[in-house]
Amino acid sequence: MSSSFAKAKLKTARDALGKKQYDAARDAALQVLDYDPENYNAHVFLGLALLELGEHDKSEQYYRKAIELKPDQILARQGISQLYEKSGRWDAFSEALEHIMRMFSKSGDVTKCAETLQNLISTRREHGTRQQVVSALSYLLPDSSLSVTLSNLPPPDPTNPTASSTFDIQAAVHNSLPIIEEIISIIERDEEVLIKNEFDKRRTRLGGPSPDQLKKDIGVEVWGASRLPSLYQEVLNHPNTSDELRRSTETKLIMYKQIYFYALPTTSSEKAPLGKEVDELVEGVVIIGVPDEFSWSIFLEGKDSDTIVGYGLDHLRQYMRLFPTNPLARLLGGYFLYTGTPLEVHGDEEDDKHSQQVVEERDPIDITMEAFGLLPDSLLGNRIVTEVFLQELDYSSVINVAENGLELVRRHEQNTGRKIHQVRKAFNVGLASALVHLHPPKHHPRALRLVAEVLKFDPNNVDALIGRGYVLQYTGKWEEAEGLFTKATLLVPPGTQKSVRAKEESAWCLSKIQIGKGVEALKEVLNDLQGDEHEMDRARCLWRIGQCCWEMGVDFREEAFSHFIDSLKCDRTYAPAYTSLGIYYSEFAHPPDPTRASRCFQKAFELDPREAGAAKRLAEGFADEREWDLVEVVARRTIDGEGGLDAGILTQDGAVVGRYLPTNAWAWKAVGVVEMMHRNYAQSIEAFQIALRAEPEDQLLWLRLGEAYSKAGRHAAALKALAKAHELDSDDWICTFLIGEVQHQTGRLVEALLSFNLILDARPKEIGVLLSLAQTQLDLAHQERSTGFSARSEQSFVAAITTCFTTSQESPGHGGVTWKVVADALFGLSKAAVFMDERSVRDILRRTNSLLQGRPSTRIAPVFSPQSTTKLTPLTRRHVLEAAVAAYDYRITVGSTEDIALGSALFDLAMALYAWCAEDKSNAYGAASESAISLLKQALQKEPGNPVYWTALGNMYFLGKPNAAQHAYIKALEHDSKSVMTWANLGLLYLYHNDLELANEALQRAQILDPDYTLAWVGQAMVAATNGHNGDARGLLEHAVGLSADVPLADLEFASRVFAALSATMRSQGGVKEVLLPAFFVLNRYAQRCPQDPCALHLLGLLCERLDQLGEGTQWISRAITLLEATYEESEDPHVERQFTIAHSNLARLKLGLGDHTSALDSFETALGLLPEEGPDNDTETTILRVQALFGTGLAQFKLGDLQSAMATFQSALNSSGEDYLLRAHVTVLLAQCMWAIGTEEFKESAKALLLDSIAADPESLMAINTLAGMGILTEDESLVDAALSEIQSLSVERRQELDPRRDVAYLLIQHHLSQGDVEQATRIAQKALHAEPSNVQLRRELASLILQQGNFRMTQAILEIHSSEENITEMKETLPLLAIAGKGKEAFRCAQKAILLDPGKLQNWQTLAYVRAREMS
Repeated sequence: MSSSFAKAKLKTARDALGKKQYDAARDAALQVLDYDPENYNAHVFLGLALLELGEHDKSEQYYRKAIELKPDQILARQGISQLYEKSGRWDAFSEALEHIMRMFSKSGDVTKCAETLQNLISTRREHGTRQQVVSALSYLLPDSSLSVTLSNLPPPDPTNPTASSTFDIQAAVHNSLPIIEEIISIIERDEEVLIKNEFDKRRTRLGGPSPDQLKKDIGVEVWGASRLPSLYQEVLNHPNTSDELRRSTETKLIMYKQIYFYALPTTSSEKAPLGKEVDELVEGVVIIGVPDEFSWSIFLEGKDSDTIVGYGLDHLRQYMRLFPTNPLARLLGGYFLYTGTPLEVHGDEEDDKHSQQVVEERDPIDITMEAFGLLPDSLLGNRIVTEVFLQELDYSSVINVAENGLELVRRHEQNTGRKIHQVRKAFNVGLASALVHLHPPKHHPRALRLVAEVLKFDPNNVDALIGRGYVLQYTGKWEEAEGLFTKATLLVPPGTQKSVRAKEESAWCLSKIQIGKGVEALKEVLNDLQGDEHEMDRARCLWRIGQCCWEMGVDFREEAFSHFIDSLKCDRTYAPAYTSLGIYYSEFAHPPDPTRASRCFQKAFELDPREAGAAKRLAEGFADEREWDLVEVVARRTIDGEGGLDAGILTQDGAVVGRYLPTNAWAWKAVGVVEMMHRNYAQSIEAFQIALRAEPEDQLLWLRLGEAYSKAGRHAAALKALAKAHELDSDDWICTFLIGEVQHQTGRLVEALLSFNLILDARPKEIGVLLSLAQTQLDLAHQERSTGFSARSEQSFVAAITTCFTTSQESPGHGGVTWKVVADALFGLSKAAVFMDERSVRDILRRTNSLLQGRPSTRIAPVFSPQSTTKLTPLTRRHVLEAAVAAYDYRITVGSTEDIALGSALFDLAMALYAWCAEDKSNAYGAASESAISLLKQALQKEPGNPVYWTALGNMYFLGKPNAAQHAYIKALEHDSKSVMTWANLGLLYLYHNDLELANEALQRAQILDPDYTLAWVGQAMVAATNGHNGDARGLLEHAVGLSADVPLADLEFASRVFAALSATMRSQGGVKEVLLPAFFVLNRYAQRCPQDPCALHLLGLLCERLDQLGEGTQWISRAITLLEATYEESEDPHVERQFTIAHSNLARLKLGLGDHTSALDSFETALGLLPEEGPDNDTETTILRVQALFGTGLAQFKLGDLQSAMATFQSALNSSGEDYLLRAHVTVLLAQCMWAIGTEEFKESAKALLLDSIAADPESLMAINTLAGMGILTEDESLVDAALSEIQSLSVERRQELDPRRDVAYLLIQHHLSQGDVEQATRIAQKALHAEPSNVQLRRELASLILQQGNFRMTQAILEIHSSEENITEMKETLPLLAIAGKGKEAFRCAQKAILLDPGKLQNWQTLAYVRAREMS
């Protein structure tokens, strides 16, 4: 019943499927499976029903279950394949088809198998990859698993292809060649793409191989697993393969195996067998004469032969026949024609003649070179061309081609793993031969290495033996060379060209050993050289015989002459014979015939530039005739003849591959001298350096090299070269002179003076040295003056003038130069404020005036009238300036009339005359200045493009003609837009005329061009000051005075601004010193340079007062008073009188501070005597001066004990102060202090009363309040202290800080409570003050000190460390000792040490360090 039930349900399912009732079929199949889960047909029916219902996943599940139940049944597989096809799962579909196909093959159903395969191939073509197509097509190959089954298919009927459902498969089975070709094309393309993609992927890896090696590595991976070789073999073995296809496939196979063979590493076990396979394939092609160009190329390139004949002439001819248009065939044809080798041997002679006629229409060398251009990587091509170039004596080309050939040999050996010794030897022989003969002996070391390598491999190689013999000839090793040539003669068949040449060289070497035997041997060689083809060799042999006769002595010179003539008869182009004839005519002929000798030398040099002997004699002759252009031509052609710098070897891109020693150093030396004369210093230096490589001990060469370096501006190198020349010849004064010149140019003026004086010790009348010495002394004087060494500068100016006078005595013909130096020195000397050695200066002026005869020329006579002087006349700078003007004027008279020299002289005279008229503000000032401007304009007419002249003209127009000055400056900038001086002067012009914007732009341009130009910074400071930016102005001036340039007025301006700024503020004494010291130093420098400036001396005295240097301040102000007094006597200027009064007042104050009360009293009285009793209204200055003088007088009287007079004077001071409360308060406080100092109770009470009255009149008079509070503290009168400070403490914080900037009130209160022992109260006052002003560092230190006294170290440290990083050095000096005491350990020790480092002169710092160390030790 169960079986019938299942069958019934299966029938129902099958019927339902037939009727397309898929739901019913599904239900019926499920009922069967419920009853029999392993029922195969139920699974199949259910899978089909579900497939039609669109439930693909469940359908696949049931199909797969059915396949598991019965793997050998095809029904389920066909169903699942239908499922995959419907769902578009092509890979799974193809896999299912393959299973079905195998099952049909196994069952022997050929048609079904073929149909399934056909479906598979179609699917793979449409939906698969290229590899999948290949896999599908492979089932049609003979070696596939289906080949036996498919072979049973009947042959296709081409006339009725639709009669069979498997026509394509039948056609492929019975002719698999198209399938194989298709598979090959697909695999070839895939492998090509794979290699390219892998290369692109791997080439960017770090540390990877080279691109070529990477391609090989990838190729080994691909080609080692490739099917292509076997497929190629199948094509070759296929019966349907045509001859053309067979040849192309065979070529592909050889090419494939060859590239794989080259890619394999030499260590691979596959390489040798694979190489043998390639060789067998290639030999097969060659033997049967197949026109496979690739195979023939492998065959010929792989030959290992040292001669071209060894390649097999028959093979070469066959190659030319097979590939007549191939570049290698054309190259072989050209070579055969060049060597005279027949193109055909056993063929038709007529054809051969015709071929030769066609080829002979062109030069065989042209044919060879044209073809070689297309064969750069051909070993055979390089071999042939090397031989051709060697025959043509083109040694440079031989070297390039042979080196390329050796590189190809290396690559071939690397690719094949086989050594081709003969080919390498052939290239080495050719390369060595070229190196021997190319510009000998430059390449001989390299040639010897190559020859040794060849002879090691082949000891009897004739070319190598001959090459070594030539090298030994050049080194003078005649015996060894003769032995080598003799050996070569024995190895070569007699009568050949190589044999005769070796015999000749052997005889030539023998002549150097035994001249008689050598001549006999050369004559034997001469007998062998018969025939027209040996004319050149006969000429050489005859010349050698003549040379031997010449060397045999005077008796044989005529015989030598006849041999030279015979040599030229054989070959009129043999250059050495002309050289020898030239020597004969110049040295032996009687009388000497220099004209004929010169012609011989010229002919020899024209024929062969390597005839260095003839060239040198020619160059010497031209040099004697001063024909420098011809000398250069000869020298350069000689250099070209020896190979130049590169010795004839360049890379393909024209780069020099090496440097070689020159063989004709004289030629390079001549080129260097000529180039230096033409001012081509770089080329001159190069030529001298090359010559020095050959002659490193040539002193003259080193001298010329140093001179060239010097003129090129390379002074360090010049000094080294000249030092070497001096080392080689210490007696050469020219060398010492050049060293001095270089030292002068580099600013080493003292050393230059030593060098010049060293020469003059031996040659005291050498004019050039004297002139250089004078110029150096002048430059040294300017340098010393700019650096502040006034006395040294004066000595140097005097020395320069003295040297010029000496030069004039020795050689009057250099007047223009000497008087230029004299005038410059006098002009520089005139800028000195005082003369340190007045006697020497007077003597120089006397000698100058005596030479000038005291009368100016008509150019300046109307405006220039020098003062007459006597020995008693005080010497001033004006007298020196007058002498300078006269000297400049005389220089024009005796100097050159050329435009440049005359323009310079007129400019110098104009500048000196303008300086003179500026010094002398007399009635002639206008006329003199106009004359100076006129002279300067004349200079501009001579040199209109000189920017210095235009700048000077602008300076002269600066004050009176601003438009003209601007025009002049702009003209100067047109000629030199980077002149920092011109830009700065233009900016100052704009500033002077209040155009601040343009001034700022011009000065900024000057700063950009030269950031160290002082005048530009000074101008910017003036601009800032004009704009009211005084702080910026001081900063700019501070930077300006720190620069090296000499601008004295910048020092004065900076010092005056610093002093004015300090006087307007109130600072602690320590802070004052920090600020004033820079101003003091620069002003002291200014005072030394300008000691006649009373303003500067007065200011310097005031600075000394602020720095507690009262004695020095008294001296400076006294000097200022002396100068002011002299000036007032001359001019009686009220302004000078007021300066004199102020100076006396200040001097009296300083003397009062020094305790010199009597002198102070005298100065105060002098000041009072110059001041009116009552000044004009609103004359505050007079009031202040009078009050100051009166009070100072009273103070001096008080110190001298005249109490009554002092009190009266004090009262007068109070009365003079008038209604000026501030001034009156000052006088009141000072009077109260004096009364307190008397010490009696009466005066103390009077002092208190006086201060109380002052406070009552002005409650905000801080000075009176502080003084009164101080008195209360001293008398312990707390009520007085409270009374004094109550007024100011009642004010607001802002007003109190304004009135008390130094915080004196807080200080007094703190000191008051400390005097009472109330530290806590003092601390509270300090805390309150700091709370009101937390940024006050001084208050913070006072509070920290108070807390430290109470023993609270941690709080002290915390207070001090706030804002400590923002403190400057001055504040750190005060803070560090407190930090050291409050701190602990290494940090405290470090703070104490740092405090000493910042201020080592302060005793408290050392005490702090001692305390900290003692504390740590305890």
